[in-house]
Amino acid sequence: MSVSRYTYLGPEGTFTEAALRTLPEAATRELVPMVSVPAALDAVRSGEAGAALVPIENSVEGGVTATLDELATGKPLMIYREVLLPISFALLVRPGTELTGVKTVTGHPVAQPQVRKWLAAHLPDAQWESAASNADGARLVQEGRYDAAFAGEFAAATYGLEPLVTDIHDAQNAVTRFVLAGRPARPAARTGADKTSVVIWLGDDHPGALLELLQEFAARGVNMMRIESRPTGEGIGRYCFSVDCEGHITDRRVGEALMGLKRICPKVRFLGSYPRAGVRPEELPPLRHGTTDEAFSAASDWLARCLDGRN
Repeated sequence: MSVSRYTYLGPEGTFTEAALRTLPEAATRELVPMVSVPAALDAVRSGEAGAALVPIENSVEGGVTATLDELATGKPLMIYREVLLPISFALLVRPGTELTGVKTVTGHPVAQPQVRKWLAAHLPDAQWESAASNADGARLVQEGRYDAAFAGEFAAATYGLEPLVTDIHDAQNAVTRFVLAGRPARPAARTGADKTSVVIWLGDDHPGALLELLQEFAARGVNMMRIESRPTGEGIGRYCFSVDCEGHITDRRVGEALMGLKRICPKVRFLGSYPRAGVRPEELPPLRHGTTDEAFSAASDWLARCLDGRN
């Protein structure tokens, strides 16, 4: 396995590459762009790469379905890191192009909802067509297939383009979340400010099925940070659920919640416990009463005393 190689959603000049380069270890790795999220992750599964950085969630558009589905299916992978990257677009054009000359624009499908209002206000008649990535859109503009592309301003030099307009975003403080996925191994060490990700399949469709799943978290004081349903491909109405929750698998409350899910669900895929990006343990509020490791240990000791007749 080539641990010295990291793959990412390419081509060069994507926001994914920019996010990957924020990781200290990226300076000592060979960074290889791939044509799609599945290709980046499959390189890890096959051993061609040690890890892959891929987008998983955007604060405007929500989950990146290609990543959610890839992590839920195929040979298992685990998340070891996450990166949060502020997103702002530039309108990249060939040198000499003016705004009045922009009749066709392109970019990644996730980019469109983030610039829709700007497009309506400044280029209402421009035709939009999606590209495999924002950087690929820049490449297509370089080749003359489109007049302009929405991409990171940093991609302009790579493709010989100019940023005609910069700092484009419909929503202030837009952020995309990326995850570094590798082959399964021991989870990253607990930091005190962690996140755990799982995919959960329901056994059958019945009243309260989703509530039963949620109660495994709620009863143990585990805060769910994200839950998204994804079709399993087994027919209409058959879904699995991609879940992020606060805490680490070694935290008693999280570990017992996962065991509870495993008891009632036919399949649970553990995707990893890893540090939360941009959050320090001291910044988090205290855990609710009865949800600390000490509280779980005290309850276990009490039960043992009851069994021994010492209560």
